[in-house]
Amino acid sequence: MEEISIETIYAQAIEILMLYGPKFLLAIIVFVIGWWFIGRISNMIEKSMMRVKFEAGLTHFLVSFTSAILKVLLVISVASMIGIETTSFIAMLGAAGLAIGMALQGSLANFAGGVLILFFKPFKVGDVIEAQGYMGKVTEIQIFVTVLLTYDNERIIIPNGTLSNGCVKNKFAEQTRRVDIEFGISYGDDVIKAREVLMGVLSDYDLVLKDDDKKPVVHVSQHGDSHIGMLVWAWVESEHYWPVYFGLFERVKIAFDKENITIPFPQRDVHIHQFPGK
Repeated sequence: MEEISIETIYAQAIEILMLYGPKFLLAIIVFVIGWWFIGRISNMIEKSMMRVKFEAGLTHFLVSFTSAILKVLLVISVASMIGIETTSFIAMLGAAGLAIGMALQGSLANFAGGVLILFFKPFKVGDVIEAQGYMGKVTEIQIFVTVLLTYDNERIIIPNGTLSNGCVKNKFAEQTRRVDIEFGISYGDDVIKAREVLMGVLSDYDLVLKDDDKKPVVHVSQHGDSHIGMLVWAWVESEHYWPVYFGLFERVKIAFDKENITIPFPQRDVHIHQFPGK
């Protein structure tokens, strides 16, 4: 077996160093400068998005996503500079990405839904929404889920995929809302008088709007089995919706009692017929 001399090893090392040393050194320099430059670009994007008041969650996601893509491209470029075959490397990354995507279909749908919600803003943190059978105040909009807090202080977590593809009611997105309540009176009561009493309650309620295009209205809404329905429409500022909604029940009951107007309970009349010979 032929022995390899120290001189041969030294010569080969010098040859490899001369061949790959400059490339390796240049690759390190490009990597360091590129990493620093990506950080600067990420900071510029973040400051620009904050300046135009983008959603905080969307800003953080886009900055992180852009930074990750640029860093992957930087690593591929540096690898090609030192002679590493990048074609198979890119193919391997593509195959891995496809496998991960197939395994995380649900999570990716929630991810895409979160991006859509943060970008198009059908609702924002602080809004009261009704979706997927739940109603509550939006406390967080994350990339994968949206967190609601109900009126009785329950925390509801809804995946963004179903939330972005379903129906969402933004309860108080508009400045004003209409309170619709039906009050029942008995068939023996005077409908005209009942309307006057209800209009008097609405006129005396300072939280009910009295604008020309938002005046309170009372309609006879139905002839029920045991009552006549009197439907009240009252426009209010959105923040006063619930106080007025519950306040009207109390005020109308007091006013009806004062005017001897009956709020009937459900009842049925039973007629017994006596047949001859029975």
